[in-house]
Amino acid sequence: MNQARADRVGQALQRELGAMLLTEIKDPRVGFVSVTRVDVARDLSLARIYVSVMGGPLAMKESLAGLRSASPFLRGEAGRRLGLRHAPQLDFRADTSIDDTLRLYEVMKKLPEVRDD
Repeated sequence: MNQARADRVGQALQRELGAMLLTEIKDPRVGFVSVTRVDVARDLSLARIYVSVMGGPLAMKESLAGLRSASPFLRGEAGRRLGLRHAPQLDFRADTSIDDTLRLYEVMKKLPEVRDD
């Protein structure tokens, strides 16, 4: 399968899932969730959806549980909206890149300043 097609499907999935999470998911466990990235396998069988959640680790854990339970609905609806014959399995994962960046920034602030004279 073509990697360019997998990338296009990933971008379309990111848009659709983001919209569905705002309007259609009523699970109280799913808090304020943003879809940050979607990686789709070349054969379109699996999509890894990276999400960022407002709140701490407990909010992330609960939101991921809610998303995983809503996965069959999201998969079917996204497949219909995108016109896919076989929608990929959805694998929701926590995106920790923002936390990693903030941690790196804090470490860099503590480093001594180097001056070039």
